[in-house]
Amino acid sequence: QVQLVESGGGLVQAGESLRLSCAASGNIFSINDMGWYRQAPGKQRELVATITRGGSTNYADSVKGRFTISRDNAKSTLYLQMNSLKPEDTAVYYCNAVHLVGIHYWGQGTQVTVSS
Repeated sequence: QVQLVESGGGLVQAGESLRLSCAASGNIFSINDMGWYRQAPGKQRELVATITRGGSTNYADSVKGRFTISRDNAKSTLYLQMNSLKPEDTAVYYCNAVHLVGIHYWGQGTQVTVSS
């Protein structure tokens, strides 16, 4: 069992920045890869960025160059630094953790709203 709690969402203007955090607890030593997903109104959930246990990262084309995913394994915390935010980034952002055997865990989500 893994618990994930996101924080850091809020309301910002276009061009500003936010940093999301995801604190993991429980059986944290079973976590392999982690990632951020988002779901905008009327749309399906989409992958934003992923990071492996060793720190290798991947990004959706829409956020590459603006967002940075990182993790502090010692603190069992995942981060998403979001710069140059656009209104199209408005969504609920979810933290994801993948168990060593492939089970996915999800946080409750945090709202990010970007005004023009």
